[in-house]
Amino acid sequence: MTSITPDGEERNAFHPLFRDPPGGPGTLTAVPHADQSHTPPPDAPPTGDAPRRVPANPPGAPRPERVHPTPVAKLADQLGAELPPGAADAAVTGITHDSRAVRPGDIYAALPGARLHGADFAGQAAGLGAAAILTDPSGAERATATGLPVLVVDDPRGRMGELAVTVYGDPGRDLLQIGITGTSGKTTTAYMIDGGLRAAAAARRRHPVTGADDGGDGEDGGAPEPTGLIGTVESRIGDKRIKSERTTPEATDLQALFAVMRERGVRSVTMEVSSHALVLGRVDGCVFDVAVFNNLSPEHLDFHPDMEDYFRAKAQLFTARRSRAGVVNLDDEYGRRLVHESEVPVTTFSAEGHPDADWRAEEIEVGPLGSTFTAVGPKGESVPAAAPLPGPFNVANALAAVTALVVAGVDPQTAADGVAGIPGVPGRLERVDEGQPYLAFVDYAHKPDAVESVLRAVRRVTDGRIHAVLGCGGDRDPHKRRPMGSALARLSDTAVLTSDNPRSEDPLAILAVMLTGASEVPVHERGDVLLHADRAEAIAAAVARAEPGDAVLVLGKGHEQGQHIAGVVRAFDDREVLGGAIRARAAAERATPAEAGGAPPPHSTDQG
Repeated sequence: MTSITPDGEERNAFHPLFRDPPGGPGTLTAVPHADQSHTPPPDAPPTGDAPRRVPANPPGAPRPERVHPTPVAKLADQLGAELPPGAADAAVTGITHDSRAVRPGDIYAALPGARLHGADFAGQAAGLGAAAILTDPSGAERATATGLPVLVVDDPRGRMGELAVTVYGDPGRDLLQIGITGTSGKTTTAYMIDGGLRAAAAARRRHPVTGADDGGDGEDGGAPEPTGLIGTVESRIGDKRIKSERTTPEATDLQALFAVMRERGVRSVTMEVSSHALVLGRVDGCVFDVAVFNNLSPEHLDFHPDMEDYFRAKAQLFTARRSRAGVVNLDDEYGRRLVHESEVPVTTFSAEGHPDADWRAEEIEVGPLGSTFTAVGPKGESVPAAAPLPGPFNVANALAAVTALVVAGVDPQTAADGVAGIPGVPGRLERVDEGQPYLAFVDYAHKPDAVESVLRAVRRVTDGRIHAVLGCGGDRDPHKRRPMGSALARLSDTAVLTSDNPRSEDPLAILAVMLTGASEVPVHERGDVLLHADRAEAIAAAVARAEPGDAVLVLGKGHEQGQHIAGVVRAFDDREVLGGAIRARAAAERATPAEAGGAPPPHSTDQG
């Protein structure tokens, strides 16, 4: 087995599953908002442990209703900063890095940005009720001009995470925290782990002593405690959904979200941890009970200079500062390296059945809508399991989730049942079913390895041809455009190249690079290649080619509900557009034979 425990460190030193109830830098601070009110609020900062009076729909992340005031003097001492004159009695009840989201009583973190400095908006923050400002020496003069107490440190971004922990009373200590990192599969694995945590919570409700599930309903009239989820698609507090702006929130928003979760009875949270979050300090103050590594492949090389830097960023999650235990994919070359470099105990998994892995997937049966397998554990456990999404890579994601849950203290069968029971993941091989006689999926794949994995997975369960649509985002890593065009042409029967989110770039220029990649595939190895700059037209073109038994894939945007073109975001949801194209084709096919007095074609959705 490949479990590695650092010398002198107990493997399961942290508390399992649920603890007992307790007694881009400067972007947001540097962008004024047109509809942001500049009227100073009438409310003074609250005193005592009392509710904060805020607008009905305040901007920014959710905040806890009750926060005990933290003296500015305490924060200054924590930072090793000089206490400003007149600040001895000042206190704060919140923290934000976004001048638009300041609430009465906040300390506003004015960060240096790429173009502007957050201190340029210190007046706006003061007008909204800020009680103090955190900044660096270059922002000190502008911050001081507001008349508020100003705490000055060399690296305010690097310190605001720990301040947020203090301001909100270290909410993470009362939550079981599971963090997932890697290039692909973070979102799916997070949803799967959340499914397992929900199943464990339900089992605890039915069997409060053992937490095991015997399969009976065992209802006692009470609902299980809610779980938390934070990631690319959304954040969830129980069943309340909050749209995400980034994979991992900034540290100020993250700690506030933890505090809200604690306040609402959440006892466990699963979250995606991006390399940006680790490098930029967004998870400062978090210590994950379990850290999960899925895989690593070229991505974000516009942010990281090379793969070594990218790996080193991900590896930060497996240091004693960031986590207590690790779960690592032994099938990935970087995972095998991480096993030996991790500072925390590691449990390994292998969907390919590597004999040295602690948890292995065996007896895999892949189907068009999901897969079944047996999870085999280090103590001889043999657990029937399933991945509720198609593709071998989702077997790996499901096994990662089961392994992480077991390391966290969940019964293996309860974990596997919870993973298998999730209804799907938004925009991750999400099926679009309008009754058509061919498969149709939307997926977020937006890098070469992910595109190849999805196409190969669908090929295994498709009897007919594959018609795939793909674009590449503008103002992002340009090096992946040629290999993505190549992958689509090589692995699809119809490769429709189109726009993704071109942002400020010329869509045709992006398509030209993708077409270059497609043209490099030998003629006898590539499918038909079509170009449609308009994404809706591209999707309709793929649907028009589909016959019974085929599959249509729309790749790249997944769950996204907008398309960024030349500074404008227009409403666009691949799932809705794909569904609409399927319905339009079916309607046209029903109308055409009726007008000609003939019968419907054999691939029509008309069932007679």
